[in-house]
Amino acid sequence: MTPQEDARVLLALVDRHLRALRFNLDPAYPDEEWGLTALQAVEKLLKVLIVLRDERPPFTHLLNVLAQLAGVELDPRLMALQPYAVEARYEEGPFPLAASREAILAAMEQLRHEAVLLLGEG
Repeated sequence: MTPQEDARVLLALVDRHLRALRFNLDPAYPDEEWGLTALQAVEKLLKVLIVLRDERPPFTHLLNVLAQLAGVELDPRLMALQPYAVEARYEEGPFPLAASREAILAAMEQLRHEAVLLLGEG
């Protein structure tokens, strides 16, 4: 597959994550579950940017590593999702989100917009 084709596949997965996150804005939905889905979407968005640089993204959950490879400075609201990669999945918690769900979604949608522009589809 070409980098653009790989990027489109990843964006389709990101869009699925974003739909799920929008449906789960209810504060009764656990932050730990919401944060994990948000983290996965951000990871994939960064991997879109890496793929579009014609590089192979590594198998890692480390947002700082992915952001560096993608050549972007990640929004602090998105960087704050890092604990949901491991700690929030395997420790009792609680693990409250560092920002509102709406603010995190807005930052994710901005990153998605940037990825779509690089893909040449925005």
